[in-house]
Amino acid sequence: MSTENSPNQNATKPALALIAGPTASGKSDLAVRLALAERAAGRDAVVINADSAQVYADLAVLSARPADEEMHGVPHRLFGTWDGAEACSAPDWAAAAKQEIAAAHDAGALPILVGGTGLYIRTLLDGIAPVPAIDPSVREDVRAMPVAKAYAALLDEDPERAAALAPADVTRIARSLEVVRSTGRTLASWQSEHSGGIGDTVQLRPLVLMPDRTWLYPRCDLRFERMWQAGAIAEVQALLARQLDPALPVMRAIGVAEVSAFLSGEMTEPEAIAAGSQATRNYAKRQYTWLRNQMPEEWPRCANENSTPDTIIASLFQS
Repeated sequence: MSTENSPNQNATKPALALIAGPTASGKSDLAVRLALAERAAGRDAVVINADSAQVYADLAVLSARPADEEMHGVPHRLFGTWDGAEACSAPDWAAAAKQEIAAAHDAGALPILVGGTGLYIRTLLDGIAPVPAIDPSVREDVRAMPVAKAYAALLDEDPERAAALAPADVTRIARSLEVVRSTGRTLASWQSEHSGGIGDTVQLRPLVLMPDRTWLYPRCDLRFERMWQAGAIAEVQALLARQLDPALPVMRAIGVAEVSAFLSGEMTEPEAIAAGSQATRNYAKRQYTWLRNQMPEEWPRCANENSTPDTIIASLFQS
């Protein structure tokens, strides 16, 4: 993910702020504070969602989507935009984000990306691999394989990719195997040809929130407990009533399985809350790993719990 541009080049490019970080790290609040600081300086700003759960209309509670009073009048885009029956892929989101960023620039406003879905952010900035459509018969054959058999086939047909995956990673194993079988090229080969990213066309001002986990994890626990009290049960009941495909992202969002287990009697309320809190912490841990390993080293890092909002906002716009 490259962001290297000369100062002269950057001066001619429109600005794009990016606030990334694990769940419950305070990204949304900071994005609004930055937008309000822009407003106080006589400039407009728009907050654009980069979280894969908050894109779904069905997950207002379980995704911790900002409420109207938390937005403080700042325009928010791509929050609750997708119906849960439609999967929002990284390319889908990136295409929509490009439009929102362009609209903000046209209106003279600062677009502020906020979220913790690394694949979304990377696809927007770096582009996507031009993998052709997969032959339906190949996809059907691969998806019908037991994961052990698919992994063994991938070891033979794309050993480098197989070595990078866990043997039980059903989704990635299937995707990698169907690509090599349908196109005759490995996924890594296609990914070397990324195109369509906007990273080189904007003056990116990134900030990565990396708070101490001893501060973050209790916030994860408190967040899930508050979700439970704020309508998560009714939200999942409405979702289950739609009888959507269990494989859809909206059905695999954190909290859906735990609330469902409570509704079916498989878990008590305390057990379900504990399980949902643990799932939230696990997700935050995975986000930490991605942010630490995938975000460019030159991007500023900040432990939000140890910084005042003014300090964070100032650091976001250091040249």
